[in-house]
Amino acid sequence: MAGIYLHIPFCKQACHYCDFHFSTSMGMKEAVLNAMQQELLLQKDYLNGEPINTIYFGGGTPSILEVTELNALLESIYKLHQVSATAEITLEANPDDLTPEKLQALRQTPVNRLSIGIQSFHNPHLQLMNRPHTATEAEDCVRLAQDLGFDNISIDLIYGIPALDSLLWEQDLARAFALQVQHLSCYALTIEPNTVFGHRVRKGKFSPADEERVAQQFELLMTQAHAHGFLHYEISNFCQPGFESRHNSSYWKQVPYLGIGPSAHSFNGQSRQFNLANNPKYAQGLEAGQLPCTVEALTVEDRVNEYVMTTLRTSWGCDTNYIQEKWGIDLRTLHAPYLQKIKDQGLLQEEQGILLLTEAGKLLADEIALDLFLLQEEA
Repeated sequence: MAGIYLHIPFCKQACHYCDFHFSTSMGMKEAVLNAMQQELLLQKDYLNGEPINTIYFGGGTPSILEVTELNALLESIYKLHQVSATAEITLEANPDDLTPEKLQALRQTPVNRLSIGIQSFHNPHLQLMNRPHTATEAEDCVRLAQDLGFDNISIDLIYGIPALDSLLWEQDLARAFALQVQHLSCYALTIEPNTVFGHRVRKGKFSPADEERVAQQFELLMTQAHAHGFLHYEISNFCQPGFESRHNSSYWKQVPYLGIGPSAHSFNGQSRQFNLANNPKYAQGLEAGQLPCTVEALTVEDRVNEYVMTTLRTSWGCDTNYIQEKWGIDLRTLHAPYLQKIKDQGLLQEEQGILLLTEAGKLLADEIALDLFLLQEEA
């Protein structure tokens, strides 16, 4: 099984924290969508005939597209690939796009999972982040989607937003769980250099929340998710049993996927492919019958490090036996003193060769993964 990701690089307005590739001008929309159709055709053999188990519309803001435009892309995928009858098909959406008419039209498409970017239920925080919706619109669109029959809904929330205390984050979580959605993706606010927040920080006009407050909010998130019966199956992702994101889980399990659109990435097990993050040049390249991308061949070191980084963040953990069988690397012996140290510190558990972070370890997931990376000579 494999997956297809489609990057829709358009937004109504720029969120102040976002550094993904997007444009707030719709002038190139038709040209980019035509180019994506051409890329689907040129890349039809990239996955070597593997059946498609997941399709994911990301961005940008995919819900900005007309339903006819979404259907046109889906029709091309179905013509060019064998799509599983039970495929998970996700649409990322902003609450302000999910009008009753839009949701009713989406119910007539193959889309069966919504990932709604709410980020906060506190209007001043939404305004601070330059989000295009209100808290009321967020709650209303979720309930309307449920009423119309969508039964696999994820919502995104952001914590670590500067505030006097964590009360607003507690309230955000309470309102999220009250909506009885199946999935939560929760991310700490990260200040990226080329964003509005990044510029404000450099000018001394914005101060991020301190690390201790962010850690406390993450711990609160884990506690509340567990209390409401949610599984913490990846550092930033929580779900009711059986509602893991199949598409994102495939990334973490290194399942091959094809990325379509400007800035999209692809992975076939041996290499990664990176599309140009430039709408005009992407469209021009495809119009000329060329793939505007670069290809990076992955070394054994790259593949092991990626496996460690992604699986260590998950509830199924990093299988050192698999690493040894697939790549001939004995990670446990190679890093034995370090592994013993973080076990003694209560950051890691090991079960039959599978490395699993404890709740305390999850606070240091990236740091621990980096410490387990292979150096070139070790590969």
